[in-house]
Amino acid sequence: MTVLTFSNAGKVRTDRPELPECEKPTPSSGDSRSLSYLAHFGLDEAPFGLTPDTDFFFASSPHQEALNTLLYALENGEGFIKIVGAVGTGKTLLCRTLLASLPAHCRAVYLPNPALDPSGILFAVAEEMGLKLTGDESHYRVHKAILSRLIALAQHDIHVVLIVDEAQAISRESLEAVRLLSNLETEKRKLLTIVLFGQPELDAQLDAIPQFKTRISFHDRLRPLTRDELGAYLEHRLRQAGLSPDRILPFSPAAIKALFAASAGVPRVANVIAHKALMLAYGKGLPRVGRSELQIAAHDTLAARSPRHVRAWRLLAVGALASGLLAGGWYLGTLTA
Repeated sequence: MTVLTFSNAGKVRTDRPELPECEKPTPSSGDSRSLSYLAHFGLDEAPFGLTPDTDFFFASSPHQEALNTLLYALENGEGFIKIVGAVGTGKTLLCRTLLASLPAHCRAVYLPNPALDPSGILFAVAEEMGLKLTGDESHYRVHKAILSRLIALAQHDIHVVLIVDEAQAISRESLEAVRLLSNLETEKRKLLTIVLFGQPELDAQLDAIPQFKTRISFHDRLRPLTRDELGAYLEHRLRQAGLSPDRILPFSPAAIKALFAASAGVPRVANVIAHKALMLAYGKGLPRVGRSELQIAAHDTLAARSPRHVRAWRLLAVGALASGLLAGGWYLGTLTA
């Protein structure tokens, strides 16, 4: 079921159940801590997780520009905003950062998985806004109820923002339902701002609905990181994870160069490769990742552009090392190549 969030600025409801005490991770201490992967590199937490964590948001040029565009548009009550980026370029993390940075007068309705039919979109928005519906109402009745609620909120200077992630998954019929929501306005102002985050396929969807495209006030496109940005990105995440300022980065310049070649600057791919490379360096007892460890990690990652000259025996080394670490009971985390 799609989870929606109607929140105050800076608050994102996750509705995750509390783990039993026996399942909660506990920090290592004593000798076991000194042998751990994190302690080996002077870290407090894993720096290259795949879960969108706003603490690790890196304000690269494209991401900061997109965030500035979003905040400006929200401050001015614009109707439609579109952010497009290829897989792995950081759309969801930007979306979560926006949710945590909303202006004080804004409230969010968040659709992280909008693969709903038109009725599902309408009822989900209405329900999240606190409306009590039976599910048998017509589209007209639901629209009218949402309009009344938006007007009531506007009278208290509260502006509602509908944020749709993975918007390329919406059918054309459901996109039309979203477009009709943008008609909810008074003579003076828009009552609802709609922000679409999606992959490039979203553009093709919108091309089929000209009346939708003409309503988009602001749009931006996320690109992969440049080589210099990737180096700064690595340092940012490592420092956020606890690497002290007096310690050098655990990646050699040659490793960073190889990481850029393998990831093409795509943050998600870089995260996967960097995590594996750190594990390899740790397994070898090395203080930092070199080009060799990075290339082996890249060859073990399906989404990477691996150098062709890396020999097959290195792939066997990856499997042997991973098996040894798992046999030793080390938690490697979930990796999605």
